[in-house]
Amino acid sequence: MTSASPRSGPSTAEEPWPVRTVATKIAGWIDRLGSVWVEGQITQLNVRQGTRTAFIVLRDPSADMSLSVTCSPLLIQNSPVQLVEGARVIMFGKLSFFTGRGTISLRATEIRAVGVGELLARIERLRSLLAAEGLFDPRLKRPIPFLPRTIGLITARASAAERDVISVAQRRWPAVRFEVRHTPVQGPTAVPAILSALSRLDDDPDVDVIIVARGGGSVEDLLPFSDEALCRAIASATTPVVSAIGHEPDSPLSDHVADLRAATPTDAAKLVVPDAVAEMELVADLRARSAAALRSWVAREVRSLDMLRERPALADPMSSIVDRRHAEVAEALRVVRRDVEREVARQSTSVEHLRSRLSTLGPAATLARGYSVVQRVVAGSGPEVVRSIEEVPPGTQLRVRVADGAVSAVAMGRSS
Repeated sequence: MTSASPRSGPSTAEEPWPVRTVATKIAGWIDRLGSVWVEGQITQLNVRQGTRTAFIVLRDPSADMSLSVTCSPLLIQNSPVQLVEGARVIMFGKLSFFTGRGTISLRATEIRAVGVGELLARIERLRSLLAAEGLFDPRLKRPIPFLPRTIGLITARASAAERDVISVAQRRWPAVRFEVRHTPVQGPTAVPAILSALSRLDDDPDVDVIIVARGGGSVEDLLPFSDEALCRAIASATTPVVSAIGHEPDSPLSDHVADLRAATPTDAAKLVVPDAVAEMELVADLRARSAAALRSWVAREVRSLDMLRERPALADPMSSIVDRRHAEVAEALRVVRRDVEREVARQSTSVEHLRSRLSTLGPAATLARGYSVVQRVVAGSGPEVVRSIEEVPPGTQLRVRVADGAVSAVAMGRSS
């Protein structure tokens, strides 16, 4: 029975394509792709003696994706630089789809190692990209807690970085607790392992701060800490992250996206964990300064109270008030008495003046000078002063008043 040629019509539920048709079409599409340049990181390298094919697994360092590669063992042996697992390389070859196994493989005909200069240039391009997105903005940095309950530590197993961080932290604050996650810190598996450890620690509610620590190394050794995926994971973590990678001159991109950069793992422990001895000395100093300030305040207030108590009003408040009021009343009485006496004297003088005027102008003074007042005595009424001789006909009863008394008389008639 011969195999049918691949169908050219569309597939339907009534007329589906067989597996061989799909596989053949995929092989044709991939074959049309032609030769390509591919960059990645070698995670597996298998070269067996006496075989004509070497097998390589090429991984994308920024994503969990890989590609199978085959090449001649001579291509690896004649490489100008040693090809080992973890090396960054650029390969040129043609992709093939194996219809029998349903797999894709790259047949490489040229392999080039990525140089340090190219790696640094790529790091700089990524640095510019992350900075433009604002991942380096100091305003996004989360504060480090003063005394974390638990410190998450991501580092290599039994490394000097782990020993330095834990020993220095415990020496500064013996009660400090660590949640350690051991991961590779270089090579092709470093980034996925660090990402997984960072995620687990970030999800732990007891972990207050995370330290990512590694000792010094070459540019290639520190490449995982300039990986884009790791940088974005550090920037998006909810728990504060401290980057303690390499030594002082080293500056991977994780230093810029982390909430705090430590020059060394030892420096990270000093930045995260307070020194118990120094804190106790600070507390003692603050207590001494507070006590001195309190004593100074009390002494100042005592002096103020003494000054107030020395005032007469407070020394004998009742006597002072009575004396002051008594003096005020006495002075008021003196002023009132003086004013009354002055008013009485003024009024007395006025009365005397009026009396003198009345004495001068009154009838008594006139009588004293020899004059008299003649009054007509009218029956049934009082005496009336005679103002005209017409009022006194002969026989009229008269009363004549002089200075020392009065006499009665009778009008006799007119005189010439």
